[in-house]
Amino acid sequence: MAVLNARSVLVTGANRGIGLELVRQLVGKSNRPEWIFATCRDPEGPRAQVLKDLAAKHQGVEIIPLDTSEPSSVKDAATRVIERLKGVGLTLLINNAGIARINLVMEAETPEDMSEVYKTNVIGPMMVSQAFLPLLRKASLESPQNGMSCSKAAIVNISSDAGSITNLFLWENGQVVNYRCSKAALNMLTRCQSLGYANDKILCIALHPGFVHTDMTGGGLLTVNESVQSILKTLSHLSEKDTGTFVNWQGDVLPCCRCEQ
Repeated sequence: MAVLNARSVLVTGANRGIGLELVRQLVGKSNRPEWIFATCRDPEGPRAQVLKDLAAKHQGVEIIPLDTSEPSSVKDAATRVIERLKGVGLTLLINNAGIARINLVMEAETPEDMSEVYKTNVIGPMMVSQAFLPLLRKASLESPQNGMSCSKAAIVNISSDAGSITNLFLWENGQVVNYRCSKAALNMLTRCQSLGYANDKILCIALHPGFVHTDMTGGGLLTVNESVQSILKTLSHLSEKDTGTFVNWQGDVLPCCRCEQ
């Protein structure tokens, strides 16, 4: 049976929701990563207290300030991780941080909301992946494994079925065009990363975590615990045949565009 065996993991947006649960479940694994870098915008703020309590109980969990929309913050975070790893590569990067501006109809969308969401949800993962690429390459080179896997070197972009041009997930419940457009763009970014980093044997995947009950969604069909359990199981099975694809929390391939109908 495939097992996720990542020596080091970095999770963005780790102070709540899916990001926090990823850290919680990773640290509880019998073969837990040696290093878990949990990043968020304001580690000293009240919204990070649960994460701080978790890190205090577990050696190897390090909280790092990271605003994925600010280039200087991304650079500083990469520098800190390099210092902590002491010459070792980064196995798994999970670009989880994301935002939405809840505009229920097209007429309510503004250029400001669209720009802000795109900056965090698309440009952010691009910058973070670029900043940590040298560490991912190092992990890939150091790994004895053939092919690609999340136990060797991987970028996981947490996307959404709302970004599928084919499915238009929950359109009747809320159009939220800024979020949908950003996730469609993130899916394309993932595909481009898979091509650009293919020679480095870095697996790149876009992943829909399900309709999860979090602070951002305000409701959902899955609990955070259920979603993350399935996500980690799915990550353990991914290989080179999956790179560049868009999958859900259970590993099923999702359509991105009309031509895939």
